[in-house]
Amino acid sequence: MSTRQLTYSPFDAEVIADPYPVYRQLREGAPVFWSSRAGTWVLSRHVDVSAALGDPATYSSASGIFPTPPGVDMTELFLPMLIMSDPPRHTQLRQLVSKAFTPRRIAGLGAQIQTLVDDLLDETPETDAWDFVSGFAGPLPAIVIADMLGVPREDRDRFRAWSTTLIQSNPARGEFGAGLDAAAALYNYFAAFLAERRAHPQDDLMTALVQAEVEGEHLSEDELLGFCLLLLIAGHETTTNLLANSAVILAHHPESRRELADDPNLVPAAVEELLRYDSPVQGLSRTLTRQVDLHGKTMATGDTVLLLFGSANRDDQAFPDADRFDIHRAPERQVALGRGIHFCLGASLARLEARIALQALLTRHRDFDVDLDAAIRLHSGPIRGFASLPIQ
Repeated sequence: MSTRQLTYSPFDAEVIADPYPVYRQLREGAPVFWSSRAGTWVLSRHVDVSAALGDPATYSSASGIFPTPPGVDMTELFLPMLIMSDPPRHTQLRQLVSKAFTPRRIAGLGAQIQTLVDDLLDETPETDAWDFVSGFAGPLPAIVIADMLGVPREDRDRFRAWSTTLIQSNPARGEFGAGLDAAAALYNYFAAFLAERRAHPQDDLMTALVQAEVEGEHLSEDELLGFCLLLLIAGHETTTNLLANSAVILAHHPESRRELADDPNLVPAAVEELLRYDSPVQGLSRTLTRQVDLHGKTMATGDTVLLLFGSANRDDQAFPDADRFDIHRAPERQVALGRGIHFCLGASLARLEARIALQALLTRHRDFDVDLDAAIRLHSGPIRGFASLPIQ
């Protein structure tokens, strides 16, 4: 297929269903591609995506991280978030919130996560079909991050609904209404919660954020609300979709599934391969601070560039035979969780939850299948996963 015939938008229905054929076409024929339908340049090769992630001075996050129509400013739609900031403010804020995600603190959550996993699996039917997302993959990370923030568990279903609505808004077509309503609901909830924590501090992340200081100053109300929104959505959407995508992959690879069931020690490495093979975050955008010439194309200052993590992770130049799922692969270079200064803050938590969840699932259900015909995919360009996934 020539570049004249090639079309790509992260919001196309065919791309959402299976993006990997067009990713290969992009890597082979148009590694720097202008998507007129999404109004953005697209980088698809591992070497180029990795280089861009390692150069935040050129590829800025401050103007937003999702492709949007010309003239739309994401910073005007949402309050300040760590993921949409550049140094030096990004450095200050990340140092602050990273204290909540230390290896020691995350490791200490293992027993709690195991209990939650066991409780959720206890509630699932042994023989009848059940919805893997609403019954397991959705509630688990939502409960974990809500507990870290200090949010009552009875509110988790509301949070799940709000965050799912938010990520399914379609900025490429200017469809913000429902997503903005969900964001407003979250902001209103957290504003009241932050006020309560100021008056009555507790041992949770919300209190820590309220009391935190950066260079002698407390975070602004907008920064606090932005933090809460980011932690809630990133804290459970990524893990929910990692688990759902993993269930599909393992259902389609029964030999690998049974090998993991027989030897749980293989699960940690398998999680890395699952992240690589069908990344829950398919790509994020950056805005150029200077002109970049790459592969014979000129990208101008101010242009947006979509970095396709999902394509980079299927690049044969980085991962031989990349379209083959292999639990014995060592995909250290996979970029599903980003790279550089914006590497996913909750990566260790997502990996821990995935390891515990998959190990427990395979212990109880050595054999299972998924009904993709009845499944409902998320209609979000950057996020790949399921709103509903029947499993038998």
